[in-house]
Amino acid sequence: MYTGRMDTERKDSAGLQPGEDSFYYFAYGSNLLKERILLDNPSASFHCTALLKDFRLAFGSHKGTRNTRWHGGVATVVESQGDEVWGVVWKLAISSLDSLDIQEGVDGGVYQPIEINVQTPDGELACRCYQMNQCVYGLTSPQYKQVLCMGAKQNDLPLQYQRMLGDLETNNYSGPIAIMDRLKDALQRVQNEG
Repeated sequence: MYTGRMDTERKDSAGLQPGEDSFYYFAYGSNLLKERILLDNPSASFHCTALLKDFRLAFGSHKGTRNTRWHGGVATVVESQGDEVWGVVWKLAISSLDSLDIQEGVDGGVYQPIEINVQTPDGELACRCYQMNQCVYGLTSPQYKQVLCMGAKQNDLPLQYQRMLGDLETNNYSGPIAIMDRLKDALQRVQNEG
């Protein structure tokens, strides 16, 4: 459940446990994929898969500005009674908080940290999550969709949810995406080590 408290202090501490040296982060977008989150947040370790109730997955861009990283709409969560979003809970060191906020564009106002409660196999868990500000809805790129689908499969999210992601319509962008090159290198390293 979204707590709704969003003053400055709350934003900074969303999902953080007082006195702890780590925090839980609920990922539902490109950070579903382990290799993606580790690019900028090497302290991330898998905790569990989880369900966020009364939210839906949506795609778009902040104020309708062109997304130069993914060349299409990126994921956000929107309050929506009765809907559900599946994702992954990562445990990160407090020292990773700044890099995660930077990745999510918090300083530029693109996303804001929120605290949500997700359903895990062990019960309810408070997590940090990010929600896009002033989202203008739009289609995602095939590359972003690919990363979402890979992350959902990698973490064995429910098949119905994987199918929903696989059925997403895209904007058919076919140009270069620098982060995909970084991801391909990371995936290749994992394959070579495995």
